[in-house]
Amino acid sequence: MPKKQKLIIGIAGASGAVYGIRLLEACNEIGIETHLVISKAAEITILHETKTSASEVKKLATKSYKAADIGAAIASGSFQNAGMVIAPCSIRSMSEIATGTTGSLLTRAADVALKERRRLVLMLRETPLHSGHLRNLALLSDLGAIIAPPVPAFYTHPKTIDDIVNQSVGRVLDLMEIDNEITKRWSGLKDDN
Repeated sequence: MPKKQKLIIGIAGASGAVYGIRLLEACNEIGIETHLVISKAAEITILHETKTSASEVKKLATKSYKAADIGAAIASGSFQNAGMVIAPCSIRSMSEIATGTTGSLLTRAADVALKERRRLVLMLRETPLHSGHLRNLALLSDLGAIIAPPVPAFYTHPKTIDDIVNQSVGRVLDLMEIDNEITKRWSGLKDDN
């Protein structure tokens, strides 16, 4: 019998907490085991942007960990998993990961994903970017991270914010090679003639 797939999900303090929440919901719908870590700043952002508490979000995960728990299972390369998604990813978290100066479980787990050559997808939420940000992003890409800012896909003709969020989350699941039905697939241009 195949093992249930495990995914580590991080929610950093950048705007866009809805991406991490929807990713957890989608994984539940698909049957993916999730291991969640939420930064201190993300706890504030979640409440501000969604009127949901961090404790309610943690209930969506199979297992959740405190950001200060650097001894947690997900801090070790021996913890088997399919990889990690940080949704959203703040510039601070991205910078810690790029420089290897991990100060929390969130950035330590991401660093472990890189060193173990597992997938690491960062849904970076910041604009504009200066040259220091861009250098760190290029370094992370060189190390194997996938930088996937949640950019709306307008070819899907979204009608709601949920449509936009679902498309971005579905694309991230694609990057993690997790089959999903929430992504609207491009089928080519329609010839009206």
